[in-house]
Amino acid sequence: MSAEKTAITPTRAQDFPEWYQQIIKAADLAENSETRGCMVIKPWGYGIWELIQQQLDRRFKATGHQNAYFPLLIPLSYLEKEAEHAEGFATECAVVTHHRLETVKDPVSGKTKMIPAGELAEPYVIRPTSETIIGAAFARWIESYRDLPLLINQWANVMRWEMRPRLFLRTAEFLWQEGHTAHETQHEAIIETRLIHRQYEEFLRDHLAIPVVAGEKSENERFPGADMTLTVEAMVQDRKAIQAGTSHYLGQNFSKAQNISFAGRDGAVQLAHTTSWGVSTRLIGTLIMAHADDDGLIMPPRVATQQIVILPITPKEDSRQAVLDACQALAETLRHQTYFNDPLRVHVDTRDLGGGVKKWEWIKKGVPIRIEIGPRDLETRKICIQRRDQAANEKEFAIKEDFIRSAHEVLDEIHQTLLTRARTFRDANIASCQDLEAFHAHWAQDNPGWLHTPWAGTPEQENELSKQHKITIRCIPVPGASLPAHLGEPAASTCILTGQPTSAYVLWGRSY
Repeated sequence: MSAEKTAITPTRAQDFPEWYQQIIKAADLAENSETRGCMVIKPWGYGIWELIQQQLDRRFKATGHQNAYFPLLIPLSYLEKEAEHAEGFATECAVVTHHRLETVKDPVSGKTKMIPAGELAEPYVIRPTSETIIGAAFARWIESYRDLPLLINQWANVMRWEMRPRLFLRTAEFLWQEGHTAHETQHEAIIETRLIHRQYEEFLRDHLAIPVVAGEKSENERFPGADMTLTVEAMVQDRKAIQAGTSHYLGQNFSKAQNISFAGRDGAVQLAHTTSWGVSTRLIGTLIMAHADDDGLIMPPRVATQQIVILPITPKEDSRQAVLDACQALAETLRHQTYFNDPLRVHVDTRDLGGGVKKWEWIKKGVPIRIEIGPRDLETRKICIQRRDQAANEKEFAIKEDFIRSAHEVLDEIHQTLLTRARTFRDANIASCQDLEAFHAHWAQDNPGWLHTPWAGTPEQENELSKQHKITIRCIPVPGASLPAHLGEPAASTCILTGQPTSAYVLWGRSY
């Protein structure tokens, strides 16, 4: 499509938040539910989540973690044991207070109503996160240092009452994984926290084609009840940040509250050091905002619900069956090929629809490769190939057998193109700032990028700047973090606010 006419309106430049909603609608990923703040994830969108789940699950299991499942309802008393943690989630909690419904007739209208009855002796909170109830299980399961480390992961849904919902990014109910582990020593627990942090960084880069900055959260942004929170921060196309995954070292805070104790090697009773970590369906929102364009979704191949869609072109009825047979045969052959050890996901679109309608539907859904086969192609043994990382009207022709041999290479090229494009955009929108006046001027701009600054301020001073400019410290980059080359190596400097000498640098940004 030309620059004047796009499949998605408004465009990113015209209205980014509405463009995001229209991408979800056009790609048929999800829709708002009748339940306020909740969403229905449709098959095309849920297919992405299934692939994220499968691929992350392999990584977790390869490092010794096991899956389990814990109750959705958490006794209120469990949350009360860990005051700082509970306070951090208190305003987002949904609470169950009754255990049955009774029917009552309205004396005026005569209509039957259902009212809650049977008040519970103790209310239950629908899990906003599971540290407390999983901690209670750990306290039962752990007796000796020989039971450690205990490495557990849960795939589940959670609820955090959301006042301003946005599909995938912020909904009252969402899907996620939450890892919870217990360790004999602080050293082992911190190694675990950093291991998962690296796993998330690699997963976003190698599976979602999203470059992230790996870092530690400031004290103000730390997970409630944690001693340390590590994060991976992604920049999307309106230059805002998305916290794409977090890994927390919880110290012995939850162990003290829930008596997660064990007999140590010397026979003395000790408290376990625990961690928790998670990513959610927010990754799908991040993927959309990072890669989609004004014609629709663009899917990184490893998490594309279908990687290749074959479109039969059948202008004449007498050649229709031969074309369909050729398409199905190609699909079956391709399905025996692999990409990152998984069989290629190939779909033949045999619906009785016009070719243009089909083409644009799959463009909007972001399928990495589209293949067209018509009667003439049966004679030449050539196929028409269109890639979603290229303009919608770009095409190339290839001998069918050559494409079959190189399909995985083409998919990898698409992944690398998306990753390079996202990294180039991100790096161009992270600036160094050493001066408070320039710092204030930066945030006065429309859609400013991130700032990398020396920092030695207090949490209170951080709060003041955050409120003034509606920003936060996204992270304190860890050594080796993927930062733009133009920032150079952080050197000793002075804090932009206090003027105190410091070697610490932080990234500031606006976020979702």
